[in-house]
Amino acid sequence: MDKAEIRVIVVTFRSGEIIGTFLDSLTKSTTRPYEVVVVDNSPQVDVGTRAAGERPEVTLLRPGRNLGYGTAANRGAAGASAPWLLVANADIAFAPGSLDELIAAADRWPGGGAFGPGITNPDGALYPSARDLPSLGRGIGHALFGWCWPTNPWTASYRRERGAPREMTAGWLSGSCQLLRREVFEGVGGFDESYFMFMEDVDLGRRIGLADRQLVYVPSAVVEHLGGHSTKRSSRKMVVAHHRSMIRYLCRQYDRPGQLPLRVALTVGLGARLALALAFARDSAGARATRSAELLTSARKPR
Repeated sequence: MDKAEIRVIVVTFRSGEIIGTFLDSLTKSTTRPYEVVVVDNSPQVDVGTRAAGERPEVTLLRPGRNLGYGTAANRGAAGASAPWLLVANADIAFAPGSLDELIAAADRWPGGGAFGPGITNPDGALYPSARDLPSLGRGIGHALFGWCWPTNPWTASYRRERGAPREMTAGWLSGSCQLLRREVFEGVGGFDESYFMFMEDVDLGRRIGLADRQLVYVPSAVVEHLGGHSTKRSSRKMVVAHHRSMIRYLCRQYDRPGQLPLRVALTVGLGARLALALAFARDSAGARATRSAELLTSARKPR
C-alpha cells in the first residue's frame, strides 16, 4: 500500500448505521492514497463501527468514553505523517472527486491552512458552512434573533447568505468537514480541548487566521451532510452545550479586566437566550439552508 497522503479523521458516536456510507463515498472522492482513523466516542461499540474497523485502511480508536469532538479529533491526528488531515463527522457523504478538488484548491491558495467544501443538506439545499468570525455587533443580533428570525440581517451577514457561492476566504469553516494542512493544524495546537462540543471549529479558525494562514471555502467540492445523526437523541443537551461553548468563546475574546461587565452581560444574555430556546424547543443555532445546491456547479474558481 502506498504511503498515505491524507489522514481522514472521523469522530463517531453511535454512528454504526452510517459509517459505512461515509467510508464507501470516501473511496470515490480521491485518487490519492489515504488512511482513516475512526475515533469512536460511543460508550459501547456497535456492529457497524466494528465492521468499519476491520477495513484495511481503517484504524479504530475507542477511548471508552465521550471525549467531545475536538479532543477526539486531536487523538485521531496524533502521530500523523501525511501532509493533509481531513476532519469530518460520520454523517457525511462525499461527492465523487470532492476530496481531490479540495486539494486542487490548496494549490490555488498556497497561503491557505484549511479548506472547506460546499455542504448540502439531504434536500439539496446548500448549508452556510463558511462564515465570518463572530463580532460583538453581529453576534448580539444573531444571538437575539437567529433562533426565531433566521433571515434577520445580522444572521445573514454572519453566515454570508447573500450572493452566489464562490471560492473565497472565510473567518471559520464548519467542523463537520474540513481539510487542513497538517503542519498548520499542529502549529496552532490542534483543537482547543476545553470545548466539549460546538465552537471548537470557530476557535480553530480564529487561531489559524492569527497564524497568518487563510481559511478557504471551496464550493466546487461538494459533500452531503446527512444531518446531525449523533445529536438527534439528545437535542436539548446539545442546545445547552452550544450555549456554554458560545459563552466560553465570547468571554475569551473580551478577557481584559476592564471588560468584566461585558463578560457578565454576555453570560446573562446568552443564559436568557438558552432559557428561551429550551422553553420554545427551538434550534439554538437558528440554522437555515437557503441556497440551491445547483449553484455549486457554477461556483467560479479564482483566476
